[in-house]
Amino acid sequence: MRRILPAATVATALSVALTACGSANGPGGYGAVANISDPSPSPPAPWSPGSGSPSAAKPDQISWGLCTDIRRPDGATPRPDPRFQCGRLQVPLDYRKPDGDKLDMAVIRVQATEPGKRLGSLVFNFGGPGASGVDTMAQSYKIFSSLNGRYDLVSFDPRGVERTAGVRCGTDRDMDRFLSMDTMVTNEAERAKQNETIKSFVGACERTSGKILPYVGTVDAARDMDRLRAALGEKRLNYFGISYGTQLGAVYATLFPKRVHRFMLDGPLDPSATLEQRSLAQTTAFQHSYDSFLKSCIRGPGECEVGPDVANANKNVKAFLDDLRINPLPVGDRKLTQGLAVTGIAAALYSDLTWPLLEQGFGRGFKGDGRILLYLADAYNARMPDGSYSTIMSSFPAITCVDTSERPTREQLDETEKAALEISPLFGGSGMGSLCAVWPVPGSDEARRIDASGSAPIVVVGGTGDPATPYEWAPKLVSQLKTGVLVTYKGEGHGAYLSGDSCVKRVVDGYLLDGKVPENGTVCPSP
Repeated sequence: MRRILPAATVATALSVALTACGSANGPGGYGAVANISDPSPSPPAPWSPGSGSPSAAKPDQISWGLCTDIRRPDGATPRPDPRFQCGRLQVPLDYRKPDGDKLDMAVIRVQATEPGKRLGSLVFNFGGPGASGVDTMAQSYKIFSSLNGRYDLVSFDPRGVERTAGVRCGTDRDMDRFLSMDTMVTNEAERAKQNETIKSFVGACERTSGKILPYVGTVDAARDMDRLRAALGEKRLNYFGISYGTQLGAVYATLFPKRVHRFMLDGPLDPSATLEQRSLAQTTAFQHSYDSFLKSCIRGPGECEVGPDVANANKNVKAFLDDLRINPLPVGDRKLTQGLAVTGIAAALYSDLTWPLLEQGFGRGFKGDGRILLYLADAYNARMPDGSYSTIMSSFPAITCVDTSERPTREQLDETEKAALEISPLFGGSGMGSLCAVWPVPGSDEARRIDASGSAPIVVVGGTGDPATPYEWAPKLVSQLKTGVLVTYKGEGHGAYLSGDSCVKRVVDGYLLDGKVPENGTVCPSP
C-alpha cells in the first residue's frame, strides 16, 4: 500500500494536468461581451484588474493592474499578488464584422525576473479546450520558473472561457446532474435516460450561453492570440501550448506562419482526427495508463489495495462499478455514482504522482467510502467545495463541437461505442460525438486543416504514456505542420514538461531560451 500524497501536492499535480482534453468517455457564461447580455445564473466574481474594468479595454492595448479575482483549485480567491498583473484586450466577437460587437479578453502576465536578459513574452495555453489561462498561470507559474527569468509569462482566458464570455450550461445543479450521469448503458431504458440527460444539458447550454456559442472556435481564438501578440509589442509570437493548446498553436502557425518565433507544443492533438478516431485513440491510451497503474501497484502479495493480481483487480473494480450503478455511495449530502467514479479514475491517470491516491480511492471505495474518488472527479470537473463550477466542462464541448462539422447519427455513435468498449470496458464510450450530435450550432472543419509551411521550426513533444493525448498524435501533428520537429518522452502522464523529466526540461529550455532546435527524432528516456 502506498501513502496518500499531501493535499497540496495532489492539488498542484492535478491543477495543470487536468486542464487537458476530456477522457474518452466523458464530455471529457460569464464575461464581458460588449452589447451582449449574459443570463448566467451563477457567475463568478466580477473581473476587476486594478482600477480598471471590462469596459476600460481599448483596441490593441492592455491596461495592466492587480489581479483581484484569481481562483485557486479550492475555489478560494487569495489576496492580490504583486507578481501577477491582469488586464483586458478588446477583440471582435465576429471577425467577419470587425467593427461590430467586442469581447474583452482576460489576460495575465508574470514579468521576467531578469529584465536585463529579457527575451520578450512567452504566451501559454494550458489546454482543455476550456482551461482558464488566468487561473492556471497563477497556480502553476513556478513550474516554468527557468523560463520566467528571461520571459514575461503570459496567458489568457480564450473566448468562451471563464472571464472571456465563459460558456455556462444552466445552473450548478444542472452540471451536477449531467456530470454524475452513468456511462454504462445495459438496456434501452438506460439509453433513453442517458440521451435525455445529454439533450437537457445541451439545451441548458443554448439557453444560458446561446449568443456566444457560434463564436468560440479555435480559428477565432488564434486570431485573438495574434491581437495579443501585437498588444504585447512582439513582432513574432513565442508560444507554449499544452494539450488542446497544441491545436491552438498549430492553427495560429497555419494562419500566421511568418509570425511564428519559438513554438513549443507539448502533449499534442491530431487536429485531423475524426470524433470516432479521437474517441478510440483516447480509450486505448487511458486503458494503457490504467494497465501501467495496475502493474505499478501490484508488486507482491498484499501490496495493492485494488487486488493481488491483474485479473482479481479488474474483477474487483468491475464489481464495484456495477454496484455503483444500482447503489451509489453516499458522500455527505452527495452520492458517488458509477459515472463520477470512472471520472475520478481517469483523473488520477493524468499523472503518476496521483496513482497512490487512486489506489487508496479504490481501497476505501471497496469498503463503502467514496470520498477520494469523488474528490478526484470534482478536481477533473472543476467543481468547487461550495458546489459551483468553473466553465471548463461547458467550454469544452462548446469549443470541440464548433471545431468540427461532424454531427454523428445514432447508428454511428453506437458503432463507435461498441468499438471503444471492445478496447476498454472501463473507459469505452462514444466520446464527444454524443454531445456534438445534438449541439445547437453548426461547426466548421477549418481548425482541423493544418499547414505551417514557411514558419520557423516548431518543436512537438509527445509522451508514450500520455492517456489524454495519445503518442500517435505527435508524429501526425509534426507531419501536418510541415515545419515540426518531433521529440519523444518515454514516460507516464499528460504533458512531458509537467513531468519534471530533466531531459525534457533541458531540450525545451534550450530551445525556448537559446534557440537550440533539437534534432528531429530526439528521445528522452524515462527517469
